[in-house]
Amino acid sequence: MSLNKSQLSSLTKSLDRHYKKLLEEVRDELDTPQHQQYIELIDRGPADSADEAIGDALADINLAIIDRHVGEIRDIEAARGRIKDGSFGSCVDCGNDIGLERLQVHPTAKRCLICQQQRERLYAAEGVPGRL
Repeated sequence: MSLNKSQLSSLTKSLDRHYKKLLEEVRDELDTPQHQQYIELIDRGPADSADEAIGDALADINLAIIDRHVGEIRDIEAARGRIKDGSFGSCVDCGNDIGLERLQVHPTAKRCLICQQQRERLYAAEGVPGRL
């Protein structure tokens, strides 16, 4: 089953909306002072090692959120590339159709469900997450 123009258009719009949302979230995260929450802790009183540890943890969380968003942005850009070259909707491992239902849930999916499950089983033992 290949995607018709209407289905492809709908999935492209979904990718575009998610892309814009992620860019806004990354910009908002970067516009906010990195240690704003830490600064608020210090303003309440003298900083001790516990406050510093909390500040560091908050900064790490913010960086992890940005990193996750950037990863999703890259996945969307890769999906756009597959749309452009005509390979969108085909599994990168086996070449079979990914399936409309899967693409509606995960428009950036590059593997069919069977290949994705195999990949997750293979890499779960190594502690490496399988990408959709």
